[in-house]
Amino acid sequence: MEPPISVTCAVILNESDQILAVRRSANMSMPLKWEFPGGKLNEDESEVECIKREIKEELCIDINVMVRLTNSIYNYEAFSIKLIPFVCEIIKGNIKLVEHDQMRWMDKKQMLELDWAAADIPIVHEVMEEDLNERLRRTR
Repeated sequence: MEPPISVTCAVILNESDQILAVRRSANMSMPLKWEFPGGKLNEDESEVECIKREIKEELCIDINVMVRLTNSIYNYEAFSIKLIPFVCEIIKGNIKLVEHDQMRWMDKKQMLELDWAAADIPIVHEVMEEDLNERLRRTR
């Protein structure tokens, strides 16, 4: 199998400490699965540059990248991905869905109500178990 595809994703928090999830549209691969927004890392960019670019392209907003979480490597049937998650906040703009068909702000305890893409599940668990505000305080 080829090496995993590096993909960044954003765990976006709002002022109420709710977390953003977006649903893949019916015409995307893994249709109607929920995920953290993001996308493939280009050869010529850093992981932080990638997540900022992808969120601008997919959600039409600018973000501040605050802290990195634990990578998730997942082997799908046809390919593998290394999902690189960052906790982020919106600094400019209003969300406009470009690729996804739904979005949802939720509290941590609601996260398991969604049908997540398999690679995102370990990140969901880390977000649910971790005190993100405490982690952010330690990194500032």
